Amino acid sequence: MNNVLPIMRKELKTYFNSPIAYVVIGVFLLISGWFMSTNLFLAGTADLRVLFQIAPLIFMFFAPAITMRLISEERKSGTIEWLVTMPIRDSEIIVGKFLAAVVLLATALAFTAPFGIVISFLGDIDEGPFIGGYLGLLLMGAAYLSIGLLGSSLTENQVVAFIVGLAISFLFFMFDKVLMYVPPVMGSVLQYLAIDYHFENIGRGVIDTRNILYYLSLIVVMLGASVAVLEGRKR
Repeated sequence: MNNVLPIMRKELKTYFNSPIAYVVIGVFLLISGWFMSTNLFLAGTADLRVLFQIAPLIFMFFAPAITMRLISEERKSGTIEWLVTMPIRDSEIIVGKFLAAVVLLATALAFTAPFGIVISFLGDIDEGPFIGGYLGLLLMGAAYLSIGLLGSSLTENQVVAFIVGLAISFLFFMFDKVLMYVPPVMGSVLQYLAIDYHFENIGRGVIDTRNILYYLSLIVVMLGASVAVLEGRKR
């Protein structure tokens, strides 16, 4: 995995040498800040729950927007053909690009720290949900990014990659919203597969390894599928 870090640094330079990173971070802070200020000044509630409620929805749209160009652009320009003939493993390409996207998402999350500082002055912060909420957002965001990367690996069209990534993310988001319409046996399966269900558990401040394993497993499956798509191009 010696080539992972150079690939990650290259993608990070692409993000931060273009408007992509600044637009993503700026829009994320604008939306989350608007909901935070509305909750603070209109509802008179000083806590971070509104951030943890709205961020999963924002990530569902932002993650495929961040990842849609990662592979599809390489395919369209033909550089992916050059990459796969280099002494670089397909898994290193995928993991390097994935980690760059995770760093961008983590940077956006880090810029919400002032919200926590303001809340700490106006009220008490419950450390458990605070730490669990941020950990859950990072894991959920990484899972969405892995889904978006799979969408990007399937096509050379960035718009199609965004739609595919968003559609799969929406599917995982909706799994636990349709439980009343399915048999109980299927309901328990759908609930476990639901990406939002595990975030709610971690967001309560209870760090259960089953929820963490779910996100890690989903990430590994999606990245593995992306690698398989790349390898399929060699045949």
